[in-house]
Amino acid sequence: MSTEGYPYLTKLDIAHAAGEVIDIPSLVAANRHPWFNQTLCRVNDSVVRLGVVEGEYHWHKHDALDEFFYVVSGRFLIDLEDRLVELGEGQAFVVPNGVLHRPRAPRKTVILMVEGVGIVPTGDA
Repeated sequence: MSTEGYPYLTKLDIAHAAGEVIDIPSLVAANRHPWFNQTLCRVNDSVVRLGVVEGEYHWHKHDALDEFFYVVSGRFLIDLEDRLVELGEGQAFVVPNGVLHRPRAPRKTVILMVEGVGIVPTGDA
């Protein structure tokens, strides 16, 4: 599966090398897209991604990799098949691999994600 054909702005290129300062507030302020995802950096076999999101993502899953979400600001909801996970500022959650989920944000929300370098944000086929 790829990120093409979805209404999200997803940048999988690694924007910053190890040793660089990453200015999160500037990146957030410059964003105008309702569902923005930028890979910030690589840390060993994982990547850290910035999300500036509002609205709903689609239902999807990642067959072999877990996905970590940390809320910097706003309110972030993760629908699972059997429950709703509600996260506020400073809270985090790991969606285990293979679990069908749908992220959403009722208002502009800033999140950081940590996931395996090979993960495709839109999910596995």
